[in-house]
Amino acid sequence: MLSKNIELALNHQIRIEAESSQTYLSMASWSETHGLEGISKFMYAQSDEERAHMLKLVRYINERGGHARVSELKAPKISYETFKEMFEELYKHEIFVSESINELVHISFSEKDYATHNFLQWYVAEQIEEEAQAKLILDKINLIGDDKGGLYLFDRDIQQMALNSSTTKASK
Repeated sequence: MLSKNIELALNHQIRIEAESSQTYLSMASWSETHGLEGISKFMYAQSDEERAHMLKLVRYINERGGHARVSELKAPKISYETFKEMFEELYKHEIFVSESINELVHISFSEKDYATHNFLQWYVAEQIEEEAQAKLILDKINLIGDDKGGLYLFDRDIQQMALNSSTTKASK
């Protein structure tokens, strides 16, 4: 059984994951309308992944005797000045999600809910990957600067990253 405190905290994380999915969906749409096909495919895949993270939480709460709640979501930003600004926001958002997961781990440990603590370790590992990927992408963007040829290659590369990531995650 989940304590009410842990159930509340996990439900808050459901909202964060749902808003993450919406944020990446909005980024995908913006990218697509700006001719950035590879970036849009990457963002669509990220949006799907965040929704899967949300569903994993929903199922966990319900399986442990709680009640997962679907709540109202904050509307995501819909426009960016540059694709670099968009990825900077993505990186900041991943750090925010990591902090939220870390707080959940702290709560579960404080309440001696070792099953939830164990469950959350998957999210901890996932966030390490998400932050590292976002940082790598920003590093690449900084390398190409304002070079349009570099942007073209980056757009192709990130599309391949999305394909490789989905293949890797599907095999896990």
